[in-house]
Amino acid sequence: MGTAAVAAAAFLVAGGGSGPGGPRALTSDEANRLAITRFRNYEAHGRAVTITVPGTAGGLTVTGSVDYRGQAGYGVVHGTGRDTSSDGLIEWTAASVFVHPMANAPAHAPASPPRSGWYGRPLQSSGSSLDSSLAIALRLGSDRPDNAELLPQNGASWWGRDEVDGHRVDVMTGPSSRDRSGTADSVRYWVGSDGTMYRVRVGVGSASQPVVIDFDTQKYVPVQAVPGVAPTR
Repeated sequence: MGTAAVAAAAFLVAGGGSGPGGPRALTSDEANRLAITRFRNYEAHGRAVTITVPGTAGGLTVTGSVDYRGQAGYGVVHGTGRDTSSDGLIEWTAASVFVHPMANAPAHAPASPPRSGWYGRPLQSSGSSLDSSLAIALRLGSDRPDNAELLPQNGASWWGRDEVDGHRVDVMTGPSSRDRSGTADSVRYWVGSDGTMYRVRVGVGSASQPVVIDFDTQKYVPVQAVPGVAPTR
């Protein structure tokens, strides 16, 4: 597990970002910043990410980039603990996953995907912590801001303050899912003073521990499609 992920895990165990006065209702400024945080990712076109996926036989770490306008991600997967069978390159959309197995995967994926050696499959909608994490990472960008007035009404709240890679941030929970009330605490955002998203922690049904997504952990590399494959969103 990387340094950022370890710090995130320790922070969550220590209280998940709660501090004096938290949790509490969002102020108007906090609601406005939370409302634009996914739009900030879309404005940036894409962000570098490190996705830490828990697992009973050892977790997975995906280091790469997500193109929020093209709705595609690309990076390298490393297993942690006992499970390294998934090591290699990975590219994904909302519908498909392409993997390029590698016995000695590099720390960072090459800027241009290899021309051969890829295997494609549908992205699983349930039952896979990795696929759930990939899908969540894609959904952290939006071409329009959320409605700031509705966020507090739907359960979004402020939990505390933290620091991520030198950035002072507020930790907030998102609103309840549209089809499930009372799920507001399932997603937490580490949001900067200008609405920039620096970390997200998400509970997924197929994992006992939350998925942690850290942003700007390395240089963003524009996502190129796997050779010979037209991206399917």
